[in-house]
Amino acid sequence: MSMGRFLFRRGVQGIFVIWGVVTVVFLLRFITPGNPITFIAPLDASPELKQRIAVELGLNKPLYIQYFDYLVSLLQGDMGYSYISGTQASTRIFNRLPATLELAVAASLVAVIISIPLGVLSATRRHEPADYAATTFSLVGISTPNFWLGIMLVLLLAVGGPLPTSQRGIGLFPAVEMLFTEGNANGLMTWLKHIFLPAITLGTYFTALITRLTRSGMLDELGKTYIRASRAKGLPETLVRYKHALRNTLVPVITVLGLQLGTLIGGAVITEQVFAWPGLGTLIINAINARDWPLIQGSLIVVGIGFVVLNIFVDALYAYINPQVVYE
Repeated sequence: MSMGRFLFRRGVQGIFVIWGVVTVVFLLRFITPGNPITFIAPLDASPELKQRIAVELGLNKPLYIQYFDYLVSLLQGDMGYSYISGTQASTRIFNRLPATLELAVAASLVAVIISIPLGVLSATRRHEPADYAATTFSLVGISTPNFWLGIMLVLLLAVGGPLPTSQRGIGLFPAVEMLFTEGNANGLMTWLKHIFLPAITLGTYFTALITRLTRSGMLDELGKTYIRASRAKGLPETLVRYKHALRNTLVPVITVLGLQLGTLIGGAVITEQVFAWPGLGTLIINAINARDWPLIQGSLIVVGIGFVVLNIFVDALYAYINPQVVYE
């Protein structure tokens, strides 16, 4: 099967997955307790006013008609109107999405920069103090809850220190634009200061996971026949480790990196709450507290689409970098 047919097949499967996500998200409104009209209408609203709101929201129609109308609206890019905030749901969601993407990418970069060298060091120094230290770090990192780590970092590094404890300060793109148009790096430095602690908090589990994966992959590769043959031919140990062993180890690591990036986007909710980061996670929590269903549904759909797109991309990338994979 060619790459084009492979991508087409994955794309069709992704469409059905997204349809399933949309269906589940739509039904959540009807299986969870609470009436959205109660949160929209004033406390002293008359039954006539509540009925009028229900008509405007389409809640007086049969369920299958509401579902069909919702699908048609989504295909037109309309995620609904948030009566609580008084804005279109899609506007608020896409205004918050860049902050979450910045945080997820920054956490991924932190994980890659730390975990791969640490995993290689652990594998090449097996049963030595460096190996024990890396193994202990990975165990602690996987076991530490994000919310607790975030609070500890705020107490130890931010309170009374130079690092801010909350908010975003400035977005990455405005900061980069300021750097290139005005030659002013203050915006970029502000962005780095604000994202440093949230990225460390969100990326710690990811760092520990990739460290263990890199270590086990390197140990497996270093024990294979082609590595022994390379050493027997007199190749430098650095070349054997980093060109041959590490290169083959990175194939599954890249796969996990792509898949975990989607997890970071969805799992940033807790970290965003701890640091008051104005991203999609904070928006979802506030929408849930207010029973703002258009925002809740739209946010979950965006996260679901992100997972599907990343999975397709990772499948294609894995098949491209590993010639042994058959397109199925």
